[in-house]
Amino acid sequence: MSAYSLRGLNWFNALAAAAKPVDGVPASLKVADGFLGEQAVRFIAVVADPGNRFVRARHGEVGLLEGWGLAKAVDEVIAADHGKPQKRALIAIVDVPSQAYGRREEALGIHQALAAAADSYARARLAGHAVIGLLVGKAMSGAFLAHGYQANRLIALRDPGVMVHAMGKASAARVTLRSVEELETLAASVPPMAYDIDSYASLGLLWETLAVQQIEQPTAADLARVSECLVQAIDDVAHKGTDLSGRLGAANRAASSKVRQLLREQW
Repeated sequence: MSAYSLRGLNWFNALAAAAKPVDGVPASLKVADGFLGEQAVRFIAVVADPGNRFVRARHGEVGLLEGWGLAKAVDEVIAADHGKPQKRALIAIVDVPSQAYGRREEALGIHQALAAAADSYARARLAGHAVIGLLVGKAMSGAFLAHGYQANRLIALRDPGVMVHAMGKASAARVTLRSVEELETLAASVPPMAYDIDSYASLGLLWETLAVQQIEQPTAADLARVSECLVQAIDDVAHKGTDLSGRLGAANRAASSKVRQLLREQW
């Protein structure tokens, strides 16, 4: 078994099989222009690169090269489609274990690289591009913030290996001075502490969850189902707008909705 996940790469290859690869990006990024139905899209994935010059970013982490590369890939679409009535959708295929932790990354400004990626996705959304995040594996910490979290719609595949959190369990245990077992017990009653997709969905951040037959290597039926859902998500953005208001409807976001209401009333 590989030391790193191949989910993101396999889903990219399946969805973008007929798409045209985009050159000029790091080996740890996969970018291609194609179609979903009649909708022009750009597929983007961060993948493992065992030969990455930054050793902390060899297993699919989002580091310096990846952050700036994502920003470039998204900015190209914004610039090329400026003024066009029909703008390309961006499909962010998410399978990222974390941002790249390292002294070189900190010294060379990983915060700026990841902020650039998040900023580009946000500007694309505000410019009228549908940004859809497809979670096929881990969506962890700053890596998810840089690649996927700014999406208009988030779609997650239903599988124990698909998880969302600010940090890995071992790291969270160290920071909170608890054992992993204690954290898991706490997560059973505090959804934001949990890693599973159902708990994350209860926070209102997912537009849809889908079950597939083979998440590691999608079948033709899996590909058809996910592609159809992506098209529906793009259409939903076209009809309802590009803001993120849909994330506040869940019961576990009631307090957030109330705070926003009170702020509007006072300001």
